Amino acid sequence: MKKFLPLFLFLITASLWSQVVKMASIERGTFVPLYGATSKKPVQVEAFSLDIYPVTNAQFLEFLKKYPENSRSRMKGIFADKSYLSQWESDFNYGAANLSTAPVTNISWFTAKKYCECQGKRLPTMDEWEYVAMADEKRIDARTKESFNNYILSWYEKPKTYANPVGRTFKNYWGVYDMHGLVWEWTADFNSVFLSGESRKDKDTDRNLFCGSGSVNATDLMNYAAFMRYAFRGSLKARFTTKNLGFRCAKDKSSAQNQFK
Repeated sequence: MKKFLPLFLFLITASLWSQVVKMASIERGTFVPLYGATSKKPVQVEAFSLDIYPVTNAQFLEFLKKYPENSRSRMKGIFADKSYLSQWESDFNYGAANLSTAPVTNISWFTAKKYCECQGKRLPTMDEWEYVAMADEKRIDARTKESFNNYILSWYEKPKTYANPVGRTFKNYWGVYDMHGLVWEWTADFNSVFLSGESRKDKDTDRNLFCGSGSVNATDLMNYAAFMRYAFRGSLKARFTTKNLGFRCAKDKSSAQNQFK
């Protein structure tokens, strides 16, 4: 029995390491978002960490096994609509038609938030997500590159990319994959921008509308790729689920870490 103990401990350790999700270190910086204040002042993003890949079917299954109250049959309607995990065969089986390494989709904001919290993490803010997403392979901000925007727009026209495995798109400047080309992603404050208003912080706008007046305060009227993201976010409610909407988690960095940046 003793001679098998080291092997057993090795397997346990290997299993634990395999469950560790890799995160990219994102340095503090500033950028002017598509929808900013009328003065177009840059938004400051503090240093944080972001999952390299979106959460997969296999990872979400492990979460459900630990927290079965989030399974499909037990999910309360106030936290997710009827299409919640509708592509899965059952509560704890994502089925042969869904790759284990494909991003989990048909997830509500409530459940995505809960998943991240149970990992000791959180959903990224919209500014954090956009800050990372504006990078291509070599540049922190590639938004002025026509080829970069064309890449994003061409993805919008491709069907069923949500069924592809994670990590097949390009690795950006920060070492993060799949910000574009796989799935849309939840952010913590997805509903903080309502495109019917003239400011991204306008609290008096009709939150159910998306119209031309939303472009009044856009910083780049040619950035159609970003317009699509903001329009999509503006149409969401926290209990909504769709087959092409997934998520990834973020994590704050300690003050001790930030001071060395």
